[in-house]
Amino acid sequence: MRHSLSAALLYLLALTLLLPFSACGEGSETLYVKKVENLPEDFIFGMDVSSLIAEEESGVRYFDFDGQEKDLLEILAANGVTHIRVRVWNDPYDAEGHGYGGGNNDIDKAVLIGQRATKYGMKLIVDFHYSDFWADPGKQMAPKAWKGMEIEEKTQAAYEFTRDCLQKLRDAGVDVGMVQTGNETNNRLSGEKTWFNIQYIMQAGAKATREIYPEALVALHFANPEKVGSYMTYASKMAYYNVDYDVFATSYYPYWHGTLDNLAAVLSEVAETYGKKVMVMETSWAYTGEDSDFSGNTIGEGGAFVKDYPFTVQGQATHLRALTDTIVNRTVNGIGVCYWEGAWITVGGAGWEENHEKWETYGSGWASSYAAEYDPNDAGKYYGGSAVDNQAFFTPEGKAQESLKVFRLMRTGNEIEPRPDALEDVILICDLNAPTQLPETVNAVMTDDSKQAVPVTWAWTEAQDAAAHAAGPARYEITGEAGGMPAKLYLSMVEYNYLTDYSFEDGGEGWVITPLREGDELYVEDKQTDSLTGTKHLHFWSAGRDRVEFTAEQTPAELPAGTYKFTVSIMGGDCGTTDIYAYVKLGDTIAAQAPLTINGYGSWDTAVTEPVAYDGSQPLTVGIYVKASGAGNGAWGKIDDALLNSVAAD
Repeated sequence: MRHSLSAALLYLLALTLLLPFSACGEGSETLYVKKVENLPEDFIFGMDVSSLIAEEESGVRYFDFDGQEKDLLEILAANGVTHIRVRVWNDPYDAEGHGYGGGNNDIDKAVLIGQRATKYGMKLIVDFHYSDFWADPGKQMAPKAWKGMEIEEKTQAAYEFTRDCLQKLRDAGVDVGMVQTGNETNNRLSGEKTWFNIQYIMQAGAKATREIYPEALVALHFANPEKVGSYMTYASKMAYYNVDYDVFATSYYPYWHGTLDNLAAVLSEVAETYGKKVMVMETSWAYTGEDSDFSGNTIGEGGAFVKDYPFTVQGQATHLRALTDTIVNRTVNGIGVCYWEGAWITVGGAGWEENHEKWETYGSGWASSYAAEYDPNDAGKYYGGSAVDNQAFFTPEGKAQESLKVFRLMRTGNEIEPRPDALEDVILICDLNAPTQLPETVNAVMTDDSKQAVPVTWAWTEAQDAAAHAAGPARYEITGEAGGMPAKLYLSMVEYNYLTDYSFEDGGEGWVITPLREGDELYVEDKQTDSLTGTKHLHFWSAGRDRVEFTAEQTPAELPAGTYKFTVSIMGGDCGTTDIYAYVKLGDTIAAQAPLTINGYGSWDTAVTEPVAYDGSQPLTVGIYVKASGAGNGAWGKIDDALLNSVAAD
């Protein structure tokens, strides 16, 4: 039940916006942190700061809560960070010595950062990408020097490279606690696309690690825990090939990677089945939706992603605390959480041109133009600055934010009086034929992550409402004010839809999904970034050719006589030759159909059938037929937003 806040609390809501962050030492006057029970003393609180040297060369300086300039690693150690993570690329430079960017992270950078980490009592996590630049699930390119090598030669090269890099760290006195043999290696690594070859490179990295740092843990790193069955597949492949490793690590960005319940379940299954330690190797959360370096961010306001917490300093801490509690208390063999690039802030120039010069010179942006020779299709087109400056634990000026204290406060707790922190965004769907009823209250998210209803005033006039109804289907952003804070409502004007669960938010209720061939996956997937509306959609995938063929149908109950059109959307890839269409059946006869095409990730194709007259004498069924031969790694796709709307008869 919702309750209105008192006048005193409403005043506090407004006052909270004006309060400065505390610069206190042990606790925090503004940050609410509930103690994580059962937190082991040796739990890994990691921070990736791979961009550090490039940032400092670009003029960035870091300051503690009192505004005193200090070594970033000293600040992190003082606030409970136990491990520093740094990526290592083989040769992130062109022939003239220009760096590709992203920190220009070769082994020499790792040595410099590792020595400073060791100085302040932290261990180093060495993240070998086995590439000359970024490696992730969509991109695993071999280093220039390994191009054209057969797997036997590449395996030897990987062993020698890992051994030599680790020897440099050992000779420099760096305390290495963990070594990653690959970064987000979902089905690919260093140009290899079969597990038979991938495992050789992983084995080479492990062999070198055991020789140089026998006390260090060896980790494998994967991504996309939300993808059903993928982690057990990866783990089973590792077991089949007897790959030597200690830690099964994952990236977990809650914007895209599913729920904490799912994360705990998939990691625990791996841990219990294969006896491995598990951890989150990368995570982050935005403290603001704003950009500070004139180069777009990965995350901002209004994007197609899940927003479980406010984009505030408190929201950043709340995310990390919730994730840590999940790994400690709900995950089998959970050993740690590592935050990704928590200090990659703006280089501080007055405009894009000034910043661009620093990114190009020192490699402090995510990519420089020089990376085009190695990665022409991504870095070569979209090079620029930090894409995560709004997810750092430091302000654009380099001062530590209160959220940085969360690492140590999770051990003791800091359960101060909860305060309002932000307002929840409101999503409202309105039938074009019905009046709009905007909510009278919105939820204030408190610093303890509880919610309280606050009266709201919307900037939406009767004239605007009438115009929206007359304009047809469309989406509007409405602003408002509640308790002195800005409120936001996203209004979708839609035609009345006679279908149940039109966007699969209820798990496919009312739909009959019939596989006609034995594909690998056909289910309702919960992944907002792949959805057209809401967070769910109908997902299909098959690794083999000629295995995708199915229908998804619905026969609405008590449909009045009239004329109707059917609309549905699809996107996907790797489908090869396809036969895909939307259709309307009267009884067993198709009365109308419209073709659909697969155009690639994020490129939705929408089919609208010709109007069909329905007299009620026989059932009307709508559906989509999908048949795909597959190409490359097999066919995949997403189906969303199925609409059955009445239309005026001719």
